[in-house]
Amino acid sequence: MTFLVISFIAGVLTVLAPCILPLLPVVIGSSLSGRSWWTPYIVVGSLAASVIVFTFVLKVSTAFITIPPEVWSYLSAVIVIFFGVTLAFPGLWERIPGMARLSTRSNKLVGSGYQKKSVWGDIIIGAALGPVFSTCSPTYFVILASVLPASFFLGTAYLLAYVLGLSLMLLLIAVLGERFVGRLNMFANPHSWFKRGLGVLFILVGLFIAFGFDKKLQTAILDAGFFDVTKIEEMLLMDDAEVDTFRYREIVRPSGFVNTDGAPVTIGQYVGNKVILLDIMTYSCINCQRTFPFVTKWYEEYKNDGFIVIGIHTPEFAFEKDIANVAAAMQKFGITYPVVLDNDYATWNAYGNQYWPRKYLIDIHGNVVYDHIGEGGYEETENKIVELLNERKRVLNEEGTVEMAGSVPLEAVMVDFEKVRTRETYLGSARSEFQKNAPQSCTNGVCTYQFTKQSEFRGYELSGAWQILPESAHLAGPGSIRINFEASVVNLVAGADTSVRARILIDDVIQGEITIEAHTLYKLVDLKGEYGSHMLEIQFLDPGVDAYAFTFG
Repeated sequence: MTFLVISFIAGVLTVLAPCILPLLPVVIGSSLSGRSWWTPYIVVGSLAASVIVFTFVLKVSTAFITIPPEVWSYLSAVIVIFFGVTLAFPGLWERIPGMARLSTRSNKLVGSGYQKKSVWGDIIIGAALGPVFSTCSPTYFVILASVLPASFFLGTAYLLAYVLGLSLMLLLIAVLGERFVGRLNMFANPHSWFKRGLGVLFILVGLFIAFGFDKKLQTAILDAGFFDVTKIEEMLLMDDAEVDTFRYREIVRPSGFVNTDGAPVTIGQYVGNKVILLDIMTYSCINCQRTFPFVTKWYEEYKNDGFIVIGIHTPEFAFEKDIANVAAAMQKFGITYPVVLDNDYATWNAYGNQYWPRKYLIDIHGNVVYDHIGEGGYEETENKIVELLNERKRVLNEEGTVEMAGSVPLEAVMVDFEKVRTRETYLGSARSEFQKNAPQSCTNGVCTYQFTKQSEFRGYELSGAWQILPESAHLAGPGSIRINFEASVVNLVAGADTSVRARILIDDVIQGEITIEAHTLYKLVDLKGEYGSHMLEIQFLDPGVDAYAFTFG
């Protein structure tokens, strides 16, 4: 229920996001055109429906996986510019040679109906903006990437709550504008300077979208230190993670088991005898990886005192569903406790989770009494483990006291997150936010990219022949990626069916080469605790790499 409310609030806040502000003139302008009292309701309603349809297309359809995300921006831009022209130049449609002969009733509805109180123009302008409005909220991406794969019903409910919040705010803005203009009769004339001015505004916004200036404005707003509503959403999401004590929920529909010789594992088999740490994670997640030394140390320190860890491996990417990949990763990280594959997000969903990693402590009675999201809190977590183990001894009438070991594992990596200024960056079309260069040409889904001449930008750029898939960017020929970052460590989730060599450059200076083979996380940069702002370039010397996401530390 709490996340339903957060989804609604996220929709409301999206209207204030820097990536949406440049588009508000279109929504407001559509209402200010004054065609009829229902115009704002139609525009906002069709935009809402477009967001929902676009979301399900991204998640469940493979029909559009080869279409680069820029195509949606271009399509929106063309439609916005078209309607801008009809406002700035009334009657132009009918004056096109031969159009009068071809203009059936439906032609007139679409072509000139925008000037004649037709609903079709309102529907089209709203629907065109749906894909653009679908890329500006952390909560939206949680719904798309985490909740929908786990539960279609819950994902749909949260999506509807998000769209409702977005729609009500847009409707409020549009109706207020429409009522204001409705009091000014001089603006009702389609040939007035006001209507022509709206048309010019539409055209400018359309060009803004087509040439990516909306993204540049978003970057400028964020870099200037003005409000960033995404931070408010992230705080709400973190607050939602706080839970009260509740009864444990059993593992649901496991897809496989690692470190158990194939034997199934349940939580119930340990309740009444052990203290259980449930660790929801996935092996290519850098945040999860940095917690592994602490979890494995706790397991080794306290397993003889009645402590057990159960890893719930819920994949973020498709390659993490392969049990062989998971088993290899667990061996690499020295994880010997039971790990359960949660490929269908069934256990993840049973706990209402939205994060990697997340740790639940279950006491001897089977109650979840502690919950921690993300990295950190190691001393607090270990204190709670020791407290529960001593409670276990009292319940089972065992002698002795469990003392806290408390030492930091030698292999543990501690990160100063206040100095890490670059956010996790996804390269697949489903969650891409920060790409700065559009393709120059496209053939069969493989697009040719070129680096821009600028060296200072926030985000990443591609060079060479790439195919943008929902989860990853696939390199079809020689190519490179460059990204500006402010951190000490840079990692890339990537993989290839064959060996792919890559040259690493920092600020145009070659640092060395790596080989990408297995689908996992690769450390590209390690500045040994020196945090700073740099340009990273990865020059792939062979084709065939799949690049999924950058993470930073």
